[in-house]
Amino acid sequence: MSARFISLEGGEGAGKSTVLEQLREQLAAAGVDVLHTREPGGTAVGEAVRAILLDPAYRGLCAEAELLLMFAARAQHVREVIQPALAAGRWVLSDRYTDASYAYQGGGRGQPAERIAGLEGWATGGLRPDLTLLLDLPVAQGLARAAARGGAADRIEQEQAEFFERVRAAYRARAAAEPQRFRLIDASRPLPEVLVQVGAVLDEFLAAAGVRAP
Repeated sequence: MSARFISLEGGEGAGKSTVLEQLREQLAAAGVDVLHTREPGGTAVGEAVRAILLDPAYRGLCAEAELLLMFAARAQHVREVIQPALAAGRWVLSDRYTDASYAYQGGGRGQPAERIAGLEGWATGGLRPDLTLLLDLPVAQGLARAAARGGAADRIEQEQAEFFERVRAAYRARAAAEPQRFRLIDASRPLPEVLVQVGAVLDEFLAAAGVRAP
């Protein structure tokens, strides 16, 4: 059974944490040795960068610096965590990956797609997920869910709705451009229905990878 790389993407309030837990459980039940990681983060360097990126104290961080910090963390993540795991035959499940930069730094911040693509090729060596699940829902609904969780908003969460509309549009455009890799999940539905969608997608992917479901 060859190693596979799965990423999970989505905007604010999309329910990624709950979906990630289901994905981990479903993969483990199928006998898959899976490594769960996240971006930005996944390494000591990446977690330090994450703290900077999400700290409201750095609201003055310019778009170019944000983009470069994201890819600095990602370069370390790929080389220290993702590539070694895949080389060892482990599956990798990542909470966000390069598509997030096209959505947040590209769609949200207005950084050119060709600039992001250049950094992507350099920082990741061309490593891309085999499957990307995109949790999609209207921005107003996602922000309402995020607000209901309580707690202080981080630097990204403090952005205006218009920012998140651009993020969503960028995500949807990428999904439309790469239907062979993306699976669009309607995250506006009640959670049990969302998890059914996710389970069906993963079952199909496991079957294609030659993994027999229990």
